[in-house]
Amino acid sequence: MSGIPHDTWQPPHVLVETSMGTITVELYWLHAPVTCKNFAELARRGYYNGTKFHRLIKDFMAQGGDPTGTGAGILAMANAGPDSNGSQFFLTLAPTPWLDGKHSIFGRVSHGLGTLNRLGMVETDSQDRPLDEVQVLRAYPSG
Repeated sequence: MSGIPHDTWQPPHVLVETSMGTITVELYWLHAPVTCKNFAELARRGYYNGTKFHRLIKDFMAQGGDPTGTGAGILAMANAGPDSNGSQFFLTLAPTPWLDGKHSIFGRVSHGLGTLNRLGMVETDSQDRPLDEVQVLRAYPSG
């Protein structure tokens, strides 16, 4: 990790290396600059390294980014309501029009949809927690 990035720092991608493969997300800086900056900075600092995808729902989404583990290609921030974005993010596994206007969409999967689809096939318990751990090995800005 190098020093603090310049205010104009806007990496176009974040690579998320998981225990099932790598997912590259393109960040939507023009549409959600604050959310992109938050996500890219957390990735740059290594915040997501070693965290788990703690919630997987087939044909819906894969959620990760919560270091405590308690919490088709669209990248959005999970939240508990307006102005409550934190570190948790999710990737959609299918179109989710009912979420429009409820979550900050700030990117999309540009490479690794096969990996994302495999995440969506992981067997889960009754609370959508994976029976076999799916880990973010490393996440980092690129480009």
